[in-house]
Amino acid sequence: MAALLDSVRAFFAPKNDDAFLIDRENPSDVVARECLLDRAMGVGRRKKSSEALRRNRVPAEGLALVARDTSGHVIGTVRLWHIDAGITPEGNAVPALLLGPLAVDADHAGKGIGGALMRAAILEARKHGHGAILLVGDAPYYERFGFTTEKTATLVMPGPSARERFLALELRDGWLEGAAGVLTASGAKMLEAPLKKAA
Repeated sequence: MAALLDSVRAFFAPKNDDAFLIDRENPSDVVARECLLDRAMGVGRRKKSSEALRRNRVPAEGLALVARDTSGHVIGTVRLWHIDAGITPEGNAVPALLLGPLAVDADHAGKGIGGALMRAAILEARKHGHGAILLVGDAPYYERFGFTTEKTATLVMPGPSARERFLALELRDGWLEGAAGVLTASGAKMLEAPLKKAA
C-alpha cells in the first residue's frame, strides 16, 4: 500500500472539505462499493457488455482502487480486469486490462476524484508491467488520459457497444499492434463460498 500512496500523494485535494485519499480496495469496502455503483449507474449496470468480461472474475492484482473521504468512507471506485484483447496474426492471445466501472458519489462530484482514480489506475497498471488498458466510456472524458478509438478498430466487445465508446490506451508502444478479434475474460475466477452441509 505504501507504494500506491507514494505514487498518488499528489491526488489529495488541497482543501479540508474536499480532501480525499486514493487507496487500495479492501474486503470491507465491498458493500459500500456495490451501493455506490448502483446509485451511480443504476441496477441495470449488470446488463452491460463489459460486465460479461467481469462476471465471476477477480480484479487484477493491486488494481482495485477506491477514493475515501476524510472519515474513510468510499466515495469513488475503479477496478481493472485481466482480458485477452483478441489474438495476433500468429494466433497468440494479447493480454490486456479492461477498466471499469469508474464511479464517484454524486455528493462528491466536481472534486477531481474521477480523474485521480484514473491517473492512479494507469500509473499502477504501468508499474505492474501491463501493456494496454481498454474500456467502454465517453471519449471526451477519457481522451484526456490518452485513450482513443484508434487501437480498438480491429477489436470487438462480446456484446452490443458503440464503436465510438470503445477505447484503448497502450502502456507499451505497439502492444495492440495486429491484435484482432473479440475480447475475452482471462482473469482468475472468483471462488464460490463453500456450501454448508446439513447437520
